[in-house]
Amino acid sequence: MNILVTGAKGFVGKNLCANLNNIRDGKDKTRPDLVIDNVWEYDIDTPAEKLAEWCKEADFVFNLAGVNRPKTQEEFMKGNFGFASTLLDTLKEAGNTCPVMLSSSQQASLTGRFGNSEYGRSKKAGEDLFLDYQEDTSAKVLIYRFPNLFGKWCRPNYNSAIATFCNNIANDLPIQVNDRSVEMELLYIDDLVSEMFDALENKEHRCEFEGLNVIENQNGRYCYCPVTHMVTLGEIVDMIYAFAEQPSTLLIPEIPENSLAKKLYSTYLSYLPKEKIAFPLRMNADNRGSFTELVHTANSGQVSINISKPGITKGQHWHNTKWEFFIVVAGHGLIQMRKLDTDEVIEFEVDGDNIQCVHMLPGYTHNIINLSETENLVTVMYCNEIFNPNKPDTFYETV
Repeated sequence: MNILVTGAKGFVGKNLCANLNNIRDGKDKTRPDLVIDNVWEYDIDTPAEKLAEWCKEADFVFNLAGVNRPKTQEEFMKGNFGFASTLLDTLKEAGNTCPVMLSSSQQASLTGRFGNSEYGRSKKAGEDLFLDYQEDTSAKVLIYRFPNLFGKWCRPNYNSAIATFCNNIANDLPIQVNDRSVEMELLYIDDLVSEMFDALENKEHRCEFEGLNVIENQNGRYCYCPVTHMVTLGEIVDMIYAFAEQPSTLLIPEIPENSLAKKLYSTYLSYLPKEKIAFPLRMNADNRGSFTELVHTANSGQVSINISKPGITKGQHWHNTKWEFFIVVAGHGLIQMRKLDTDEVIEFEVDGDNIQCVHMLPGYTHNIINLSETENLVTVMYCNEIFNPNKPDTFYETV
């Protein structure tokens, strides 16, 4: 399959082409039935003759080209309607009736706050042009009215509030929110790309629109991405600020699979300046070694790393409710446990060449001994709760 992508250097185009290339090159095997031979990337600086050449051989066209921030209002119609017309005329001249996708916008609804949008009118004109083209040629047309888009590589201070918020907060710059209660519908770039792959496999989601509302319809004139998120500006800003505090709090917020929080966190991280990519951790060091907390979670405890110097014994305590995993990743050690009020000692010899996970059970006093005379013992420790100095649930008792 030969795929032509116009507007290939834009936010959506860059993400789409990168993932199309992954499939073409065999790096992504999640779509085993999708065979891609060529991905032709067309943008404003591509030689014009390439458009005619590629339109002859394309098996699918993604038209993502458009204007978002023109110098004059007239450029909306020229950039959004004008190029769409050029593209369709070029396909007609080539006699190519392959499927064509159009990237449109919610603003094309021309309803509510978009009722007087010049940008919306230019997008609606492009939609009508594509529908007429479908009627004239019987070519398959896929028109997507995208809501607010966000994700990596989106240009800040351009046409995405999410990109601007993430960039500014990551770089300690101010942001402006006039009304925290304003609700937005958000579409994550990976969900958009997934829908584009569905379209390539003839599995696009069809609909009609009532204003901004999607009405599912298998025979609808329009298409839509089924996974979006409704959220207020205030909620977005609060989440991003929480992400920014993670290096100091160590707290990883709840980021369930497919949640907005997971997608927004990944987006925020993509805007980090190089000086924030690495950050120091607090090492609690003494003559025995060190103990460093790595990560806190909202509801599932914490992960730490413990370094014991040669011959050192650490631990010698027990917990009521708290429990832990000890995972030795370097060195040679011995873990001992004893249930309170018994004499039986359970022992586990551990080393970094044979990594295993050992439970520290509630009600069992336990320790960890570095058996080496020359090497440090390095242990990753998971605990089911974040340490609370006001309620440590830790009581000294030798094994």
